[in-house]
Parts: sequence; structure tokens; C-alpha cells
Amino acid sequence: MKPKYKRILLKLSGESLAGEDKHGINFDTVLRICEPIKKCNEKGVQIGIVVGGGNFWRGRSSGEMDRPRADHMGMLATAINALGVCDALEQLGVPVRVQTAISMPQVAEPYIRNKAIRHMEKGRVVIFGCGTGNPYFSTDSAASLRAAEIEADIIFKATMVDGVYDSDPKTNPEAKKFDNISHQEVLSKGLNVMDSTAAAMCRDNNIPILVFSIDDPDNIYKAVCGENVGTVVSNEE
Repeated sequence: MKPKYKRILLKLSGESLAGEDKHGINFDTVLRICEPIKKCNEKGVQIGIVVGGGNFWRGRSSGEMDRPRADHMGMLATAINALGVCDALEQLGVPVRVQTAISMPQVAEPYIRNKAIRHMEKGRVVIFGCGTGNPYFSTDSAASLRAAEIEADIIFKATMVDGVYDSDPKTNPEAKKFDNISHQEVLSKGLNVMDSTAAAMCRDNNIPILVFSIDDPDNIYKAVCGENVGTVVSNEE
């Protein structure tokens, strides 16, 4: 199948890397996620990846801890995940680079937009760690920001559900799934796609989002080829 997109930004949650373990990194799970990424790379698709850190730490759930400090701890958790995904991709023979928004030169490259784009043009997958490098901003916001900066065609948000619903399908069996929905509707209805900062950035920069389930990692490849595997969020009504 011919890829529909030239350059994508894939958002992976930390939870997706934990698999059945629910915490930490399950490398069998990470390898399964990386196999379709390899297929996309071999088709010539340019790939940037933003990883979350919820399998290790969530800054916003840290009780009375100082919020900026808690968020910085979360950024370090995403760096661990970025290195884990990097290792799995390298095991599969995929050229990859890790760039972090917080400087850690012994571990990864600093995030430099032009360098990231050049890596992708040379066929390397680029993994972005440490979110935006700023507290109070989620990794969803980082995904929106990086997608805008690298001029990605679309954000692939690989989640634990198979699309966008009008209510939580885990608690409401009558929840309605959308095939297509606008950024503005997501914001006005408060739907749990991305936080409002990330959703507004995608709306303002006309970046579509495809939300799909990572339970079947091959959905990444199917989505690249244009198959209907989830919900498209865009500025189109």
C-alpha cells in the first residue's frame, strides 16, 4: 500500500509502553509497537515521535509536591521512555535519533528543529523527549508544538481507546464514537482527546489529529496508508 502521508508526528503514551505490566517499560510490547514504525520508515514516511512518561511518573498527580519540580521529574521519565523506544527501533535495524528539550548531551542530542528535520529527510526516526522542556505543559502540548515545528502532515495519537467518543466508553456502553469531528467541537464539548492547550494549538495551526487504539500496533501502519482506524479531528466540519 502507498503511504498517504509524507511526514507524521506519532504520540505514544507512557502507558502504552508498559503493556500488561502497567508500570515501567515492557520491551516485548515496545518491540511490537516499533515493528509497524519500521514498516512506515521503510516506505519512506518521515517519522517524529513524542513519548509520554505516565508509566513512571505523572507530575499533575504528585500531591503537594512543587508543581514545576514534579513536572521536571515527568520530563525525565519521558527521556527514559525515549531511550527505550530508540533501543527497540535500533534492534529492528531502524536509524533513529533522540532529541531532548532539556539538555543532557551525554545521553541525547538537544532539540534543534532544523537538525530534526534533516534527520527525517535522511530517513531517520526522531524521538522527542522531555516534552516542551517547560513545566505546566503536557506531552500532548509537546506533540502539537513539535508537529507544527517540523510541519508534520498529521498527528497520530495512539491511545488506549479506538477513537473519540462523546463520553467515556469504559463507563458508558451507549457512548457514541465519532468518525470525524472538528477541533472546535473537541474544545467546546470538552472531549478527552488532548488537553485544551494542545487542541487549540492544533486548531490554530490547522494540524489534523488521528486518534486510534494502540492495542493493535499495526494500526500505525494502517493509518499511514489511509485506512479508517479511528477518529479524525480537523478544522473541516
